Amino acid sequence: MNRIAKRSYFMYTFALAFLIGLVLLFFNMQINSTKWVIKDYNKHLYTNGELLAAGSITDTYGTVLAETKDGKREYNSDKNIRMATLHVVGDTAGFISTGAQNAFKTELTGYSHLTGVYNLKKDGAGKNIQLSINAKLSVTAMKAMGSYQGTVGIYNYKTGEIICAVSMPTYDLYNKPKDIATDKTDKYEGIYMNRFFTGLYTPGSTFKIVTACSAIDNIIDINTRTFTCNGAWVNKVGNKVKCNGVHGTRNFEGALNCSCNTAFAGLAAELGNEKLTKTAEQCGFNQTITVDNFRCARSRFDLSKAYDIDRAWAGIGQYTTMVNPCHMATMLGAIANRTGYTPEPTLIKGKYTSKINFMGSVSAKRLDNMLRSNVMNYYKDSRFPNLDMCGKTGTAEVSTGRPHAWFVGYSQRPDLPFVIIVVLENSGGTGIGTAVPVANQVMQEALKLYVTNYMH
Repeated sequence: MNRIAKRSYFMYTFALAFLIGLVLLFFNMQINSTKWVIKDYNKHLYTNGELLAAGSITDTYGTVLAETKDGKREYNSDKNIRMATLHVVGDTAGFISTGAQNAFKTELTGYSHLTGVYNLKKDGAGKNIQLSINAKLSVTAMKAMGSYQGTVGIYNYKTGEIICAVSMPTYDLYNKPKDIATDKTDKYEGIYMNRFFTGLYTPGSTFKIVTACSAIDNIIDINTRTFTCNGAWVNKVGNKVKCNGVHGTRNFEGALNCSCNTAFAGLAAELGNEKLTKTAEQCGFNQTITVDNFRCARSRFDLSKAYDIDRAWAGIGQYTTMVNPCHMATMLGAIANRTGYTPEPTLIKGKYTSKINFMGSVSAKRLDNMLRSNVMNYYKDSRFPNLDMCGKTGTAEVSTGRPHAWFVGYSQRPDLPFVIIVVLENSGGTGIGTAVPVANQVMQEALKLYVTNYMH
């Protein structure tokens, strides 16, 4: 009897282990099967490592950006559209990780846990996706950037849709440069990166928006204060942050209008590491913005080892601070909405996304008024005809070359709820002189495409 009992116990244990193994295998298949299926060794989808069998990708108007014909992946017939949308559409080999052909492989192949890629094998085409990107506007952005490297992005702060995400340098998928891998001139530096999603930049004076937000939240008399600028902020031991001018006496709004380093370095020094860091993190720094199936680069703000002079530099967007353009766009969206909330960004047309909270409504409303004042009283509305623009420029000093030129802003027009981000790397120009004309050119085209044409 003991021998029979031991054998029965062994069989029950073996059966239980087998059952557990089956459950784990099933669970593992459910979790990882999608990843396994879309690997480049799957010959149903790939030929020589190139994705060939997939659905079409169209822009917001239905313009075809990529599709499969006769077993071959083909692209829009317009070279400018191919180049302007390269980093959003992506390549078939997966070098451009945030491109739709890589980020949305599961959707494009029509894979399901129930039927796998059966429909793809049967019909020869996967599931089509429509992006929120506007191909015409992307071409305008690419041309406006000229020979500069960098990015232009447009984000709809009411829907969360990304309307434009142009990254330079770029290339034509039908004529890819053969010397990308061997080039030593840096003309192809980061060519596979979509800088709007994965770029990190020193923000320069655009970060004064965050410093201003922290001052609104923490300094009771900030709206009645005045600041005297004699050309520099100086701490107790004589360390200086040089200003970009001698601005005399200004109030809080006026100090932001003229982007006074003296005022904002002093505010940052006064706020202290803890308060300024708390505001920065609430505004999305040291956190990750996600766009559908991928994560953007994380904006960085770190005062853990900062003295007052370091914090002063950080308060005007220098020190070790780095900003991701897509993150900056969503933060501006929270201000444009005047609530502190904005939709999560998406590349899929008509997709509903949840809200992100960046700041309180009091701060958002005050910053909205101040950014509108920047344009009205300093940059001037004549630089942005008919746009009702709000914004902030930046000229970011970097150790690797000439400064980056920034413009971050948005239209207050209810029929044009767009944030625009312009970053021109090592342009050597100022934000107002170099980035603002690019922003205006692109937003004027947006006005034409989304408002003028719609009205007529």
